[in-house]
Amino acid sequence: MVSPNGPKRPERSRLHVLVPALIGLLSVALSSAAALAEKANAPIPAATLALMAARGTDAASPIVLRAYKKESEIEVWKRNAAGRYVPIKTYPICRWSGQLGPKTKSGDRQTPEGFYTVAKSQMNPNSRYYLSFDIGYPNAYDRAHGGTGSAVMVHGVCSSMGCFAMTDAVAGELFSIAREAFSGGQRAFQFQSFPFRMTAANMARHRTDPNIAFWRQLKEGSDRFEATGEEPVVSVSGGRYAFAPSSDPAKEAAFVALHKDESDRIAGLVDGGAAAVRTTYSDGGQHAFWAARIRQGFPVGDISRPEALAYAGQEVVLIPARHRPPPVPEAVWAAWIGRGSPSLALRTTDFVPPYEAGTDRIAAGVARYVQTSARTYAQTWPSLARAAIEAEMPPPAFTPSQPPIEKVAQR
Repeated sequence: MVSPNGPKRPERSRLHVLVPALIGLLSVALSSAAALAEKANAPIPAATLALMAARGTDAASPIVLRAYKKESEIEVWKRNAAGRYVPIKTYPICRWSGQLGPKTKSGDRQTPEGFYTVAKSQMNPNSRYYLSFDIGYPNAYDRAHGGTGSAVMVHGVCSSMGCFAMTDAVAGELFSIAREAFSGGQRAFQFQSFPFRMTAANMARHRTDPNIAFWRQLKEGSDRFEATGEEPVVSVSGGRYAFAPSSDPAKEAAFVALHKDESDRIAGLVDGGAAAVRTTYSDGGQHAFWAARIRQGFPVGDISRPEALAYAGQEVVLIPARHRPPPVPEAVWAAWIGRGSPSLALRTTDFVPPYEAGTDRIAAGVARYVQTSARTYAQTWPSLARAAIEAEMPPPAFTPSQPPIEKVAQR
């Protein structure tokens, strides 16, 4: 006979196997969740907090992030107690992709350029690339120009398909800085992305690039931020970026002055013969700091298209520089032509400067003038006098044609 408990023994065996397995999976899941929570809630490093304190701000204050593709850097700016945004720290970008210029469509590998908004909902603590946040591409400007694509991130892991890849440690620090700003009450922060630092020299060097009209719009926003210390209020009108004037007349005047000075500097560089170049990339670039660390064996995880980095930032000269000699100060050229100047040794043979001619030469010239004048007098004056005496011609009139007072009144 078969025991009635016989068939149940295998089920007990399976339970003995399944329960520990389920407990193990649950433990792994809990550990993973704990690890995610730990990295997403990691504190801002003490050294970074010290930098904030030194600039009169703190972790809870609002932030603005600024990215520069050519220099491969992201800056963190924070609002201080006076209400002005000040730079706190600059982070090297491990990898960005594409060329200088805006992103236009999905799959073009372009890292975007423009003014973007990052809300708390765009923070991703569960990212496959350690930690990340979505910068908000496409924005109103991109959509106005038919831009397509999504999920453009600042994230960990040194791999980019249009994102700003920062390595895990740097991505974690940026995540914590943004997290604390949201906790402090900031509803969204501005992410400014530029092709390069918007200096007059860079604008002059890239003046023939097809994107220069777009970059001039970005420079206006950049100048406004730096002059006023305020986050620019950005809109899009007629397919162009538009920036609201500051509510503070003094700050608005500071922007107008800075923007005019920068425009004058650009014009001066172009007029002075500055070279015009175009910077090309095989597929994006990388900060020199990370390039050096990677060569030393520092682990940064996967690197997208490492072979392309050898051809990053190649400058093609479109207009060679034209060097004009600087103007010679008056004190210098006066010394060149003055008495005792070394340049006198180069004068031609038999050349005698007037101040070295001597009195005899000058006297001879005066004598010739006197002789000529005397001969002219002898030939003309007697005949004129005789004609006047014989009434052949009227005497000259020495009285004014009208009283001096009338002349003064007519002036």
